[in-house]
Amino acid sequence: MTGPDPRLTTLADECGLGTASIAVRFPLDDARPAFDLASDRSIYPASMIKTPIAIVLAAQVAAGARRLDDGVVVEQGNMTANDAPSPFVPGYRARLGELGAAMLTFSDNVATNVLIDVLGREALTTACRALGLSRTAVHRKLSGDLPLIDDPQASGRNAHPACDAARAFELVAAAARGGQRWVYDALRAQHFNGKLSRGWQAADVFAHKTGDTDEVSHDGGILTLPDGRSFVVVVYTEAVSDPQSDANFAAFARGLRPLLAQL
Repeated sequence: MTGPDPRLTTLADECGLGTASIAVRFPLDDARPAFDLASDRSIYPASMIKTPIAIVLAAQVAAGARRLDDGVVVEQGNMTANDAPSPFVPGYRARLGELGAAMLTFSDNVATNVLIDVLGREALTTACRALGLSRTAVHRKLSGDLPLIDDPQASGRNAHPACDAARAFELVAAAARGGQRWVYDALRAQHFNGKLSRGWQAADVFAHKTGDTDEVSHDGGILTLPDGRSFVVVVYTEAVSDPQSDANFAAFARGLRPLLAQL
């Protein structure tokens, strides 16, 4: 892990991000040094954990072990609240690709919980480690509100720090470059765009995922500039998810954007 980059430290302080955990990577140019600010800090990932779950599903599909058209019945035990309307109700037979897309684009918690059952939390953790996500672990299902979902198999909190999130988006970028685009396209269609997205320029493309609870606020993804250059930008904060926090993310993006353009 590289040391803290003073440019990120200064910008994070100026934008009110507090003790942020930040990773900036160059997914199409491994020779370029990364920007880093405590990206290996252990911060609860919230819905950022959904990206590696999708990556594992995509890897199994690419290997021929599963198909995106495979079906699974939604069970009552996986029901929980969502920030956006969910099509998944008990008894509904969903396709794996449908679940994966909803999990990323609309941050659907029910879809996530169904996929955790299908893929298996221990198997997900093992697959993530094999993909280089060395600090990522899936231990429990997601809850959209209190009380937490009844999850007898839960074995702790999920883990997916900013450094692993950056690695995950690098994998998504590489897969898209190779023609396997459904994960990238689902992130590109992101429904929640109130954080970093507000600070980029109009012609920029940001395929990303957010994560929020009452205690954390995160955003990260693949930023592509109009000239075709791509960057991975991930920001984790231990801040209440509210309009002021969202504005701080946007300010950070506005401050980071000129630096990226000059690289």
